[in-house]
Amino acid sequence: MSRSNGLMCSPMSVETHGNSSLKSIKWFFLGALLIFIFLLELCLGSIMIPLKDIILSFVSPSEVDEKWREIIFIFRLPRAITAAFAGAALGMAGLEMQTLFRNPLAGPYVLGINSGSSLGVAVLILTAWNFGLPAIFSKTGFLGNIAIVLASITGAAVAFGIVIAFSRRVQQSVTLLIIGLMIGYISNAFVDVLLQFAAEHQMQRFITWTFGSFGGVTWLQLRVFIPVTLLGLLLAVLMMKPLNALLLGEEYARSMGVNVQRTRVIVISGSSLLAGAVTAFCGPVAFIGIAVPHFCRLIFRTSDHRVLVPGVLFVGAILALAADFIAQVPGSRVVLPLNAVTSIIGAPVVIWVIMKRRQNLEV
Repeated sequence: MSRSNGLMCSPMSVETHGNSSLKSIKWFFLGALLIFIFLLELCLGSIMIPLKDIILSFVSPSEVDEKWREIIFIFRLPRAITAAFAGAALGMAGLEMQTLFRNPLAGPYVLGINSGSSLGVAVLILTAWNFGLPAIFSKTGFLGNIAIVLASITGAAVAFGIVIAFSRRVQQSVTLLIIGLMIGYISNAFVDVLLQFAAEHQMQRFITWTFGSFGGVTWLQLRVFIPVTLLGLLLAVLMMKPLNALLLGEEYARSMGVNVQRTRVIVISGSSLLAGAVTAFCGPVAFIGIAVPHFCRLIFRTSDHRVLVPGVLFVGAILALAADFIAQVPGSRVVLPLNAVTSIIGAPVVIWVIMKRRQNLEV
């Protein structure tokens, strides 16, 4: 039997059932917490809107002040929906990558996937401007959003494909992570080169985009973002059994009848869809992808993907909503960079993972 890496145990040792009542309490708690934070996101901001008026704006809009309705439906509700889907998507991409690489430190940001996605968007936005395409995008609207998503997903898939190609030659996971970081640096270097040829307002717009934000996503953009994200999540759900088999390595998975090559392609495609879609609309959001799977393992004490996959949806949404809520600094007009908040949450998780692995190796 393959050796556990200290965080992802084998399907044989997975706590798949445990205490059913305790698990039910955990699911209930996560569901209640998700609803609570979602409502908090709608109520609090630079202007506080009472919960009663939030509910009335859905069931009896005429009884709510028009300005409050505009704040809720034009700004806060799209932002909250975007945060929930983005958190679930990044968490799922991180879970799939950690299982595929059998490395608890893998994630869209660490492996350079977000940087590749950013490069795809930068190439489209910064070069398209020189050909007058933004005017066409603004007129086409929906099609323009699809173009940005495709550019982002293509960049993510190329970066992920390069990492996968190296993974066939490199056995040590730490080396692979360093290669992923280098791919991220190379992608960022190309972005910097493109920025040198961009106009000042283009540069400012792109730099603001790299801070990450769940705000600014319109209902029209959600019509693209949500279906693409759901498709990536559906692929992850279909891969639960193969991912469980991969926890013990590719040879074990083959012995269980898993088509490893096909699984790898589907996982890469799904992860690229998820990370690419989020990066296209929200910018390169850091650390949620790597932190969420670990929070899920900590909560459910299992590596079974039949539990982790739905768990990641809840925990990812909760973490993203909480990070956005903190970034909005309720009660003030100050808005913090989202990536600053997610890094403060995620970086300690990475340190904890490294220390945990070291302790396991010493044991």
